[in-house]
Amino acid sequence: MADFLPLLIELGTEELPPKALPELAQAFHAGVLKGLAARRIVVREDNTGEVPTGPLYTPRRLAVYLPAVSTQQPIQHSEVPGPYTNIGLDAQGQPTQALLGFAQKNGVDWTKLDRVTDAKGMRFVFRSSRPGSATSELLAEIVAEALKALPVPKPMRWGERDFAFVRPAHWLVILFGRDVAPGEVLGLKSDRMSRGHRFHHAKGVWLNEAGEYLQAMREAKVLADPRERRQRVLAEIRAAAKQAGGEARVPDALLEEVNCLVEWPKAVLCSFEPDFLRVPPEALVLTMETNQKFFPVMDADGKLTEKFIGIANIESKNPDEVRKGYERVIRPRFADAAFFFDEDLKQGLASMAEGLASVTYQQKLGTVADKSARVAALAREIASRVGASPADADRAAVLAKADLQSRLVGEFPELQGTAGRYYAAAAGESEAVAAAIDEAYQPRFAGDAIAPSPLGRALAIAERLDTLAGGFAAGLKPTGNKDPFALRRNALGLARTIIEGELELDLPALVDAAAANLPAGVSLDKRELLDFIVDRLRGYYADQDVPTLQFEAVAEVRPDSLLDFDRRLKAIAEFARLRESGALAAANKRIRNILRKVETPIPDRVDSGKLAEPAEQALHEALSSALADTDPMLAKRDYVGTLKRLAKLQAPVDEFFDKTMVMADDTALRDNRLALLRGVADRFAAVAAVEQLSAG
Repeated sequence: MADFLPLLIELGTEELPPKALPELAQAFHAGVLKGLAARRIVVREDNTGEVPTGPLYTPRRLAVYLPAVSTQQPIQHSEVPGPYTNIGLDAQGQPTQALLGFAQKNGVDWTKLDRVTDAKGMRFVFRSSRPGSATSELLAEIVAEALKALPVPKPMRWGERDFAFVRPAHWLVILFGRDVAPGEVLGLKSDRMSRGHRFHHAKGVWLNEAGEYLQAMREAKVLADPRERRQRVLAEIRAAAKQAGGEARVPDALLEEVNCLVEWPKAVLCSFEPDFLRVPPEALVLTMETNQKFFPVMDADGKLTEKFIGIANIESKNPDEVRKGYERVIRPRFADAAFFFDEDLKQGLASMAEGLASVTYQQKLGTVADKSARVAALAREIASRVGASPADADRAAVLAKADLQSRLVGEFPELQGTAGRYYAAAAGESEAVAAAIDEAYQPRFAGDAIAPSPLGRALAIAERLDTLAGGFAAGLKPTGNKDPFALRRNALGLARTIIEGELELDLPALVDAAAANLPAGVSLDKRELLDFIVDRLRGYYADQDVPTLQFEAVAEVRPDSLLDFDRRLKAIAEFARLRESGALAAANKRIRNILRKVETPIPDRVDSGKLAEPAEQALHEALSSALADTDPMLAKRDYVGTLKRLAKLQAPVDEFFDKTMVMADDTALRDNRLALLRGVADRFAAVAAVEQLSAG
C-alpha cells in the first residue's frame, strides 16, 4: 500500500496583479491536481491538518498545499496497438513482415503479442507493465506544466533569462513531506527556503516540512491563506469603524482586491475635512473605493461620514504617519471633486441641457438633444400608461442627459444620472423629476434593481427603447462580441423594467412609436427588434432555472405584453407539473402536425350534426364545456386556471385519437374532425404552444 505525504509548492514572485491573482492561484492549484491525476498519483483529504487544500496566495506568492499525496505512481500499464490480423498474418497463418517488424520494435516474439477486437476487427497489441516513478521525481515537471497553462495574456521576461511569466519569479519551494523534491522551474532550483514579509521579515524562512507552512509564514508576518487573510481584513475594518462610531461600507469586489494587495493587513482609521461632505457622496465614495482602495465609514442612517479606513500592508510603529499619508493622497482628489461640483452648480442643469444640441449622439441619429427629444415623446406616452405624470416625464427626459456636459461626470463617468439628480434638486426641480433622472439608468449592471418609481420606470423604458430603435435603424446591431451601443444590455434592462415593474404595456405599439420618432433616412425592421428583445429573455429566465421548452412554448405565441409573457410562463410551469401535461403536450403536437399538412380550408366551426362517433361527440362536448369555462378566465388573464381546466381534456382527447380516424375518406367527416381538433389546439394556444413541452 502506497505511503502518503503532505506536498507544498510555493512560487515567489514580484507583486502579482491583484485583480488577476485569485484566478491565477485557482488555475495553478487546478493545474497541479491535473498533473498529479494525469500521472495517476493519488491525492486524498486529511482532515487532521489545519492547512486547507484550496489555493494559497498573497501578492508575492502562488502556493499549493495538499495534505496527503501518494509517494509513488502505481504500476504503469501500457498497450501499443499493432497491425490487424488480416495484415499481420498471411493466408497460411504465418507472420508477415509488418507483424514481425512490430514485434521486433517492441522487443518481443510475435507469438507473445495479445489480440483484441475493435470496430474494425481483430488486431495484435503489445502490452507491458513497469513500476511507477517516485512522485518526488515528477513534481518539478508537474509544476512547470501547471505554470505554463496559467491564463497569462502578456508574460514578461526579466534579467538575462529566457523564461517568461506574469511577473519575475525569485524563489521556488517544492517540499514533499520533509524532503525537497528535485527540479528546476523558470530557472529556479527547488528549495525549502521561502521568504517572509517584505518589511517585517526581510529574510528567508526555513521550512522543515510541508505541514508547517502556514504557521511558519505567520511567524514571518505573512498570512498565506487568503481565507484567513480576508477574515483579518474584515475584522480590522470593523474594529476601526466601531472606533469611528459608524459602520464601514465593504463591497465584495473591493474586499477581494484589497485582500490581494496585502500579506499582513492592518487597518488605519483616517478622516477628511467635513466640508467635503457637501459634494455628492457618490463621488467621494467612488474616489475612495476605486482610486485609493479605501473603505468609507457610514453613520447609523447610512450617510457618509468624514471617516474612512485604509488597509496597510504593514504594522507600523508610527501609524499616525501612515494615516497622514492616506489623508494626504485623498485630499487633492476630493478638492477636485468639490471644484467640479461647485462649477457645475454655477452653470446649472438647464444650461447644460442647451449645450447638448452641439454634441453628436450618432451620425444618422443626430445630436444628444435630438435623442432627448425623442425620449421625451416616448416618456410622455409611457407615463400616461404607468401612473406617472406626462409633464414630469417630459421634463425629466429633457434634463436626463444634461449632466453629460458637467465637469463632475467628465471626471467620474459612472456618476451620469446621479450627478444630474443633485443638479436638478439644486435647480429647484421637483423631487420626482430629480429622482427620475437618476433612476432612468437603472438597472445599471447585472443584479441591479430596476427604477423604483413609476416616473423613473417610464423614463428608463423610453431611454432604452429609443436606443434600441435608433441602434437597429442605424445599422448598429450587435455582432459577435461587438456591441458598441450596449443594445443587449439595453434590451434586457427594458424587459426587466417592464416585467419586474409589472407594467402592462403593448411592446409592438411602443416600438411603432419609437420608429415614428426616428429621423428621416433611417428605417427600422420592427419585427427584428421585437425578436431581439424577446431573445434577451432567454438568459434572463435561464438564470431563474426556467426550462428552455417552457420558454419556447410562450415565445412561439408572441404575446404583445412582456408582463403577459411572464404570466404565461408561470402558468406553463404550473401546467408542466400536472399529471396530464405530458399526454396533452404530445396530443397537441400530433394535432399541430395533422393541421400543418392540411392544404384545404378547415371549417371555422364544428357541425355537431356531423359528429358520427361517440369519441368525437364526447370530445366536442368536453371542449364546448372547457371553452365556456375558460372564456372568462382568459378575459382576466388567468392562465393558470385556464390550463388547469384544459388539462381535463386529456381523457377525451386520448379517446378521440384511439377510436376515431381523423383523415376519413368522407370529406365532410374529415373536415369536421379537423375543425374539432383545431378548436382544441387554438384554446391551448390562447395561453402557449404547449406542444413545445413534448420533446418527442
